[in-house]
Amino acid sequence: MNNDLLEGFAPHPQLQDHHYQQQGLWLNQPLWTILEERAQKMPDHIAVIDEETSISYKNLLLASDQIALGFINDGLKPGDRVVFQWPNDLDFAKIFFAILRAGLVPIMALPAHGFHEIVHFIQTSGAKAYITTDSNGSQERLQTKESIQNKTSLLERFYCCGDTSSHHSLPKEEIKNSHFFSLPAINPHHPALFLVSGGTTGLPKLIPRTHNDYHYNIKCSANTCQLNQEDTYLVVLPAAHNFPLACPGILGTLSVGGRVVFASQSSPDHCFQLIEKHQVTATALVPALAQVWAMATQWEPTDVSSLNLLQVGGSKLSTTDAKKVLAAFPGALQQVFGMAEGLLCYTHLGDHEEKIIHTQGYPMSLFDEVRIVDPLGKEVPVGTDGELLVRGPYTLRGYYRAESHNKLAFTKDGFYRSGDRVCQQPDGSLIVTGRIKDVINRAGETIATDEIEEMLLTHPSIGQVAIVPIPDKDIGERIGAAIVFNTKSLELLELREYLISKGVTSYKLPERLQIMKTLPLTAVGKIDKKCISFS
Repeated sequence: MNNDLLEGFAPHPQLQDHHYQQQGLWLNQPLWTILEERAQKMPDHIAVIDEETSISYKNLLLASDQIALGFINDGLKPGDRVVFQWPNDLDFAKIFFAILRAGLVPIMALPAHGFHEIVHFIQTSGAKAYITTDSNGSQERLQTKESIQNKTSLLERFYCCGDTSSHHSLPKEEIKNSHFFSLPAINPHHPALFLVSGGTTGLPKLIPRTHNDYHYNIKCSANTCQLNQEDTYLVVLPAAHNFPLACPGILGTLSVGGRVVFASQSSPDHCFQLIEKHQVTATALVPALAQVWAMATQWEPTDVSSLNLLQVGGSKLSTTDAKKVLAAFPGALQQVFGMAEGLLCYTHLGDHEEKIIHTQGYPMSLFDEVRIVDPLGKEVPVGTDGELLVRGPYTLRGYYRAESHNKLAFTKDGFYRSGDRVCQQPDGSLIVTGRIKDVINRAGETIATDEIEEMLLTHPSIGQVAIVPIPDKDIGERIGAAIVFNTKSLELLELREYLISKGVTSYKLPERLQIMKTLPLTAVGKIDKKCISFS
C-alpha cells in the first residue's frame, strides 16, 4: 500500500468508528464487491447498456480485471491516486471498477473540468496517472497532457483513448478468466475514491470517501429508493458526480442487480427514446433539466410511463417547478437534497404531494446527526431556519490535504458546516431556504436571493432566474436579476410591480435586469452566478 495516501486524510474518530461497527453500518469490504457479488449470483444478467452495446455482470467483471491487470503491469501500485475523467458510456463502468480492483484511488473528475482543475487535482492528490478519452479524435487531451507535464512532474502515466498518437493504451480485450489475477489487500477504512466539491467559487476541493462510508451511502440510498433487480437506471448527469454515481445511481442499481443505461446527451427527445426502449424506471436530474423535461412531455410522443422514480437535486427545486414536474410525471418526483461531502435527504415514495412539492426530504439514515444553528452557533428551535451542520457514518471528517480550510469547515466536535440554510419541520423533513453566503448585503440589509428567485419563478413568462449581487460603492451591493424568459420579455418595472403585488418589500426588489438566452452552469449543472455580469 502506498502509505502517502493517508497524508492529509481525516478518518472517523475511533469512538465513532467503533459505534458504527457495532451497529452493523459498515461492511468492512472493498467497494468493488458490489460488482463481484452480483457477477457470482447473476453472471449472465445484463449489467450495463450504452448506445453501442451491452455487457453482463460476469463480462463486466472480467473486462475490468483485464484493465486492472494492465494498470498493475504498467507499474501502478495500490494506493496510487489517478485522475479519472470519462464521458457517459459503458467504458466508464469498466474502467471505474478496474481502478478499484487494481487498488488505485480515483479522483472523479467531470467531463467539464478543464486544464486548471486537472492540474489542481494532480498536484493536490499526488496522482500518478491521468485516465481520459478523446472520443472525438481531436488533439485536445494530448495538448492537455503536454501542458500538465509542463506544470508538474508528478504524472507518470497518461492514458488517452480515441486517438492514434503516442500514449499508454488501456487494455481492450476481455480475458476468459481471472483466477491468476491477485487482488491487492484493501483497508476499508481508507479512501476508495475522491469526489470533487461542486462550489461555484475557487478550485474544487477533494472529498475522500472510504470503502465503508461509500458502501453504506450506496446501500442506504438503494433501500430508501426501494430499488431492486427489476429496475433500470438511466445515467443522464455526468456519471462521476455523486448524485448519479451513488445516490443510489449507478452503484446502487448494480448493488441490487438492476440494469444501468448510459445516455450520451441529456435532451428530452434523446432520453425519452431511451426510457421507452429500455423501460427505464429511475433517473436523476438537476432542476434546470427537470424543467425542460417537464415541458417536453407536452409535445414529445414517446411513452415514458415506465419512469416511476424521477429524482431532482443538485440545487433547490422551486415550488413552481416541483408542481410542473409532478404534473408531467405523476407519482415519480422525488426531491433530493444532499452533498458529495455526505448527508443525503430524500422525500419518501408515497409521501403526500404537498410534502414532495414543498420539502427537500428527510435525512436517509437514523445515524445522521443534524444541527441547525444561528450565526453564533446556537441551535435554533424547530421551524426556524439556520445553518445546517451534520455529522454521521457517511459524512466526511475533512477535505483531503486542506488543513487550513478544514479548520473553518468543521466544528471542534466534527460537525461539517454545510453552508446551507435550512428549516427543519416537526416531522424531521428539511426545507432548504438558501445558502449562508448566497445573500445580498444592501445598505445594511441581508437579503436571501432564493426568496426573490422563488417568487419570480411564479410568473408564467419566466423560465429561469438568478439573483446576484452587483457591487456598489455607496450601499455595498445592489440586486441584479438575470432572467431567461419563456415567452414575452418583461421590463424591470414590470418585474418590480409583480413582486410588489406578491407582497415583496421594496428593499428586496431587483434594481438591474439582464435578459439572457441561457444561464451559465457549473460542471455539475448548478447555476454559476459568478459567471453572470451586468452590462
